[in-house]
Amino acid sequence: MKRTLSLVLVLMVALSIFATGAVAEDAVVLRMATGYNNAKTGLFFDASVAGEGITLADGKTYHTGDLKPTWVKVEEVLNVKFENQYQGNSASNEFDFWKDRLDEVDMLSGTAAKLSEYGEAGSFVNIAEYLDQMPNFKAYLDQNPIVRLSITGNTDTGAIYFSPYFDGVNDIERMPLMRVDWVQKLLDGEGAFAAEKANKVAAAVYTPYMPVEGKVAIDVVTLDGTAVETIEKNYDAAGNIVAKMNEVADLDGVAAVNMLRDYIDAAYNGYYGTARSNLFVGQNAAWDADELVALLRCVVANPQTLNGTDAVQGLFSREDDNNQRRVDMFRFAGTLFGVRGLESRQDFLWVDEEGFLRDARQELDAYNAMGKMNEMAQEGLLSKSFIDMSKESTATMLENDLGFMHYDYNQTQTVYNETKLQDGEKYMAVMVPVAKWFDGTSEDGVFMRFTESWRSVKTDGWGIPKHLEADSAKLNKALALIDYAYSPEGMILMSYGPDAFIKQNADGSYVTFNFNGTEMPVIADATYEELWEKASGNYTNYARQFLGSTLSFAKSQAFEYQCTHVVGKEGAGKISVAIGLGTIKHPELAVTENPWYTSVPTVLPNDKNENETLKSYSALSEKFNAAKGGANAFVDLIVNGFTLEGMFSAEEAVETIAGSLNGADYLFLKQEAYDRLLVYYAALAK
Repeated sequence: MKRTLSLVLVLMVALSIFATGAVAEDAVVLRMATGYNNAKTGLFFDASVAGEGITLADGKTYHTGDLKPTWVKVEEVLNVKFENQYQGNSASNEFDFWKDRLDEVDMLSGTAAKLSEYGEAGSFVNIAEYLDQMPNFKAYLDQNPIVRLSITGNTDTGAIYFSPYFDGVNDIERMPLMRVDWVQKLLDGEGAFAAEKANKVAAAVYTPYMPVEGKVAIDVVTLDGTAVETIEKNYDAAGNIVAKMNEVADLDGVAAVNMLRDYIDAAYNGYYGTARSNLFVGQNAAWDADELVALLRCVVANPQTLNGTDAVQGLFSREDDNNQRRVDMFRFAGTLFGVRGLESRQDFLWVDEEGFLRDARQELDAYNAMGKMNEMAQEGLLSKSFIDMSKESTATMLENDLGFMHYDYNQTQTVYNETKLQDGEKYMAVMVPVAKWFDGTSEDGVFMRFTESWRSVKTDGWGIPKHLEADSAKLNKALALIDYAYSPEGMILMSYGPDAFIKQNADGSYVTFNFNGTEMPVIADATYEELWEKASGNYTNYARQFLGSTLSFAKSQAFEYQCTHVVGKEGAGKISVAIGLGTIKHPELAVTENPWYTSVPTVLPNDKNENETLKSYSALSEKFNAAKGGANAFVDLIVNGFTLEGMFSAEEAVETIAGSLNGADYLFLKQEAYDRLLVYYAALAK
């Protein structure tokens, strides 16, 4: 039987708790197997963070095993007592640890897919049945119907089996980042480029992706960021830079730079003037994959000019020995070569222009893109540590002036401008590249900028095991926790931590600033200082490890923005202007008129029998694993080319995935669920 608690009673309890400001003796105990992805990022302090005791900006000292400040406040507000059961795993592994002993925990981290699957099997509470006692959460879903669409586990009942997590929403996520000072050093200025010493450019393997003749019109934002203008890539006048370089035997770094300079002048009819670097790093950037390859050739062949050594690495990943980060290389390939599904919110799914689900693992274009990346790898344009998986990190690449570019989150990576780079050096997010995208508006495709890296419901969340429905006290507190996290106060707490970490006026109100049209709190000076002292400016590490915030629910980017380095703000600002003016397109968090632009929901409402069948396709998911200790076929293809069993060509790879790995059957079941979801959505929209 459905258990409810009147809103009046909820308010009375809340008021009494606020009055006391502490946890009462009769506080309900909730056993929490929840956190982000390791022991440092749970609700309680881990020894590796707290040590023998750590004093934070709130003036309090915390020890190993103590609740973090955010969750101390939640205990007080809800009159609960949290018991730590978190094993310090990723959401997927934490769920797997507890899935056969759910009666031992009261809230559990898991992937959205697993929580929905086990919810349909009867293991988790359907929180949609309790929305009448969750007014804040209900209001959020009512205001954001696409969110509800993304978390619905059953379209017959409208079941929801987990509380969603948003790391920001409706904004770009990953971005290309470059050493801007290197691009300027190579491309800008009057006259020819000269250097005392340069290396030979490796023998050409990469062949053109963009046209070799004709003209391509591209919409760009003006250099001053105020308007949109159309410029032209004139291949008749300039040729294709990759094709031209490929024709030259024994090309060296100096000659390569001058070829690229001359190409930019001719192809764009002098549009960039002597500030040719703006093709890549300016507000009016219009670069594409071929131009990037030409630039990478120039970079790796001119280490003496760029870092004073004999070696520079081109493209790298945040941690070249970590599969969880290495997969960003194939995500970037999707952006470079116009391939959907490589940054999907669910597996590798995307919606085509006719409204049908497609799977990038079963698309020729995806494998052709990996082939192009392998061509780059053969030329030495990808870092050596990525190829041989030696232990190398972004910090080392930038600190030692070794690496040129990678694809990642802006705030966490541009902090290295403060901690690893020297005066005059600049690592910045740059514009999304131009590629040919088949969005259904032209049979021949459209040259434009598009990013699939768009913030929506993340793939992790927290669920409530079904046994709590036999304990109304525990159930009501677990539901109240989710609801509080979506209240105005709770949203601030879950992003910023408690008030002691926020700047306040004399009357106790927050000092605020305008963030995307909303007044949001300013962090306290002591918080900002502590963030740099304890987390080297990395907001998410600081929030998760020390405050206990941003572990789930709705994370505002407002705190993160305040902690973004000035260089990070500059690059992200240029991209934001381009998105606002429509020169960078992206998936929409809506069911769009052209389905190609519809963001795939984070989960799809497959029923219990379908989920059992999907579980039997484990070989498919393992083949494309994105976990730290896993392996991914797309990454392997980038490194080794078409040398994998069953993948000796793009065509064979598609056949293998669709056939022997049950890809076609997988896609059929996902399509069935998506069709049901669209019908459900249409009914909701009435």
